[in-house]
Amino acid sequence: MSDSNAENLEFTATCPKGLEGLLAEELRALGAQDMAEQPAAVHFRGPLLLAYRCCLWSRLANRILLRLAHRGIADADDLYRAVAALPWEDHINPTGRLWLQFSGTNRAIRNSQFGAQKAKDAVVDRLREKTGARPVVEKQNPDLTVALRLHRDKLDIAIDLSGDSLHRRGYRTHIGAAPLKENLAAALLLRAGWPQIAAEGGALLDPMCGSGTILIEGAMMAADIAPGLLRDGFGFERWLGHQSDIWLQLREEALERRRAGLERDLPEIRGYDADAKVLFAAEANIARAGLERQVRVSCRPVAAFKVPSHREIRSGLVLTNPPYGERLGEQEALRETYAELGRQLKQEFPGWLAGIFTGNPELGFATGLRSHKQYQLYNGSIPSQLLLFRLREHAEQGRAETAPKLSAEAQMVANRLRKNLRTTGKWAQKNDIDCYRLYDADLPEYAAAVDLYRSAEGVLHAHVQEYRAPASIPEDKARARLRDLVRALRDVLEIPPARISIKERRRQSHKGGGQYQKRAEGKPGGEEFWVREYGAELEVNLRDYLDTGLFLDHRPVRQYLRAHARGKTFLNLFCYTATATVQAALGGCAQSTSVDMSKTYQAWSARNFRRNGLDPYRHQLVEADCLQWLESAQQNRRGHYDLIFLDPPSFSNSAKMHGVLDIQRDHGKLIRQCMALLAPGGEMVFSNNLRSFKMDADVRSEFAVERLEMLDRDFQRNPKIHNVWKIQR
Repeated sequence: MSDSNAENLEFTATCPKGLEGLLAEELRALGAQDMAEQPAAVHFRGPLLLAYRCCLWSRLANRILLRLAHRGIADADDLYRAVAALPWEDHINPTGRLWLQFSGTNRAIRNSQFGAQKAKDAVVDRLREKTGARPVVEKQNPDLTVALRLHRDKLDIAIDLSGDSLHRRGYRTHIGAAPLKENLAAALLLRAGWPQIAAEGGALLDPMCGSGTILIEGAMMAADIAPGLLRDGFGFERWLGHQSDIWLQLREEALERRRAGLERDLPEIRGYDADAKVLFAAEANIARAGLERQVRVSCRPVAAFKVPSHREIRSGLVLTNPPYGERLGEQEALRETYAELGRQLKQEFPGWLAGIFTGNPELGFATGLRSHKQYQLYNGSIPSQLLLFRLREHAEQGRAETAPKLSAEAQMVANRLRKNLRTTGKWAQKNDIDCYRLYDADLPEYAAAVDLYRSAEGVLHAHVQEYRAPASIPEDKARARLRDLVRALRDVLEIPPARISIKERRRQSHKGGGQYQKRAEGKPGGEEFWVREYGAELEVNLRDYLDTGLFLDHRPVRQYLRAHARGKTFLNLFCYTATATVQAALGGCAQSTSVDMSKTYQAWSARNFRRNGLDPYRHQLVEADCLQWLESAQQNRRGHYDLIFLDPPSFSNSAKMHGVLDIQRDHGKLIRQCMALLAPGGEMVFSNNLRSFKMDADVRSEFAVERLEMLDRDFQRNPKIHNVWKIQR
């Protein structure tokens, strides 16, 4: 391809969805001709020099592809013939490394892996026939990457000139949570008009900069630095058609432009973040980009976000990609962050332009600002918006948008919550109860439970658990109702969103149905605090786990155990966080054994014990499968315990458990095993949450079984929430 620079070659530049128009403008500025846009791509023509320039200078493209052929394909044989007809010996050394990427299907080729295999066979067979050798198929560092796209029986065959995606500039070795891709950050800057602002001397600030991607991309634009300069390489460098003299000339020109750009007096570019750890990543990325003198970051919360004072800055751009939370609970907690950002922007940045990029545009309302432009983009697969705000002078602020007022439906929920506070809330206060259920699907359309937890320091928290909506209720309707409930709760309780935790049930397509979204079990995430109950202090965590560490409906059971424990030896099976053991110990039990197989719950129990001054020698924690422990206890602990609490799950097939537990099927055996451990005159309290549970008739005839009614006022709307039995010989 010695005359490739003079040829009118066909190219395709791919990009994130939503950037096609911006990419076309960029390609035109780089010299592209005959452009045509399609979703996530722009086709254009020009010489090979243009393709090299695009690889080096495009801030928006993912890949630059050189089209070799466009063929009609009906079946696998057509695919093989179309690929084998091309002169692959002109593109790759026959003993080199080859990789093929295939996308798309048609009626005959229904699997992209099959299409890739067929195309690979065609390339390899052609090279073996022409040269007597064949390349190695290898994904890592190939000499040639072939990109094939099948769409409506038309096959595009191209060479990927870029190699690794062009958004990987080479400076970002450290990233924070939910990183913004470099070409998307560049698109935000272009949409916000940063090149013009920079040319006029305006500053660029990011109050939640994370790993610094927006700042680095902004500095590279202001300093005229080619985004591809730091990359380790490009796909065309081992392609047989590569013209190194053209490429080296372009690269030298880019290096000279970078040197000249960095010698100029660049505008102020600064970033801030409240998380000091993520700033280490930002500093490392800035250093790798060679921009330590041009870009600075420091630790500062949004509430302290102001115009830097070390130099005169009259105007500029504030651009940020704040977190927006995948779960409703996270979103509600973030409203205050967005509101604080809005307050700082209005107070400290009159005359500036601000841009907020978010996957939850509704949070934009919380800023109290009115956006004058919105751009629809995608952050990966997440539909997102860039909201642009002109920050007027203080005297011209005018009426700002605020978060929507309570709808009529949400007001109805708020009225019910206020009524419950007047009744259940007063009952709880009178009985010195700090943690109770305020609302339990009182209005069937708003199917959730709301529990209130007042910390030992007197700080109020709310815990919302959504119930599974019927299949007849659309998902968006269920979400809207939950959102109404949360807004009503905030309005009634007058507490910040950070103190409202929400567990959502989301429908899932895979087997197993919708589940509460939760973090994996392990170390808590700093969301734990202490609450009081009958003189005990117990740890709860409203966010990190499916349950909070304290079953509020079991409050009367714990009170009963405390009242009956004095001087007795107590056994707590399936102890969870051992709150029942703490109450029994404070009630004066002589010794206790608490058994659970979860490391997390055992550690939690130990914290509860230490907080309440329990002697670990008298009150033993045992990490074990309760079923296996009961089997072995039959040998050496018969008649050992005066008081036993058995509170198993309704069903468990945990990998740690010996066998499968079905409480309806297995409760008879469990009760008999526990009764063998019970001392003469002792009693056992058996509890479970299976609403359809029926006590085995043989157990009733063998032992003295008494149903205990143990529901406090806050749970009496749901009398089937659990069953409690007292069992004696």
